[in-house]
Amino acid sequence: MKKLGFYFLLLNLVFAQKILIPMDLVQKDHLKAYGIAYWVLEREINVEWLLNYRGGAFLLDSYNFIEQECRIRGVSFEPVDPHIMVDIYGAIELNNMDVVLLEKAPKIAIYTPPGKQPWDDAVTLALAYAEVPYETLWDEAVLTGKLSEYDWLHLHHEDFTGQYGKFYRNYRNAQWYMDQQSQFEALATALGFNSVHEEKKAVALAIKDYVRQGGFMLAMCSATDSYDIALAMGNADGVVSVFDGTPVDPQIQAKLDFKQTFAFTDFNLIVDPMIYEYSDIDFPSSNNPVTHGAERDYFTLFEFSAKYDPVPTMLTQNHVAAVKGFMGQTTGYLRSKVKKHIIIMGEDPATDQVKYLHGNFGKGTFTFLGGHDPEDYQHFVGDPPTDLSLHRNSPGYRLILNNILFPAARKKERKT
Repeated sequence: MKKLGFYFLLLNLVFAQKILIPMDLVQKDHLKAYGIAYWVLEREINVEWLLNYRGGAFLLDSYNFIEQECRIRGVSFEPVDPHIMVDIYGAIELNNMDVVLLEKAPKIAIYTPPGKQPWDDAVTLALAYAEVPYETLWDEAVLTGKLSEYDWLHLHHEDFTGQYGKFYRNYRNAQWYMDQQSQFEALATALGFNSVHEEKKAVALAIKDYVRQGGFMLAMCSATDSYDIALAMGNADGVVSVFDGTPVDPQIQAKLDFKQTFAFTDFNLIVDPMIYEYSDIDFPSSNNPVTHGAERDYFTLFEFSAKYDPVPTMLTQNHVAAVKGFMGQTTGYLRSKVKKHIIIMGEDPATDQVKYLHGNFGKGTFTFLGGHDPEDYQHFVGDPPTDLSLHRNSPGYRLILNNILFPAARKKERKT
């Protein structure tokens, strides 16, 4: 039956002319190639994602306007005649490869506060460079049910525990910190909460329900561990008085409910406001970093079975197997704190660091990627945004962009 389906596919395609957008080392601009795939989907033209074939290449119907758009954006492409297509599908059939049909451009939301600074979000930078449209929303929209309008949600350098990123020690007297605190407190009051701590936990629960109902979520940096910590806290007060005006619950550690979290378990909180860290999930710890130096810091991507594990295969498509590391408030995850059923997609084989993971919840999925900016090894507050035109072939940014196309394949996957 499998072979019959494969040859039936060939018969249907034998007279079709296609173009291939390679995603191996031949590609001049990997990041904008994702933008082309999204742009084609917006025009209601299907895209075939060739998993593990030439770095995760895209196969499209041949139209002059698509070829012209590739030229304008500087994206490499190759014409594919029926004979080449037979070779391509034959290679896919015989190797750890598969074809996933992308059918609809997902509607993208970025969770971000008004007036957010340009250094705060690698995903926003990636989408802007790749020319992929997105909309932004913040707490009020989340709490009033607007998330249901979107297929894909991104969370970046956020703090769902209501501790303002734990920048208290170094930045509490900085104008931007005081302005942010005033802004967040005013919003929490307007929404009917007694503190930012309580309001942010309510937002975390609303996002959890979004995923349960079928949403796709990608979180990076501190939006990963702070999110799970907020879920584990429940109604208990997990922050000291400098953040919410009330003392931390002395039994907060014992009251953590790890059954409520997405990815992490058995972690220990760090409630001291003078320590730049939320818990012992982060590895290496932000308050005691252990670095190899940028030139020696890499994490490796797992190779999954394309035919039997298409989801993690999609999320790890790349032209390299080892990706250079990058730091953040949450750089990575201590392996012992990751739940056993979570799919680990990237790790540092020399340490206990998990860098990239994925899981299911309800009808939806979540993906966590540690670190702040794949092309800025140690990003500091106030640094300028990364110029992605200088990093057109970034393997780290490719991981981000894999995630935006993943929801387009949710309705139909073609198996040969």
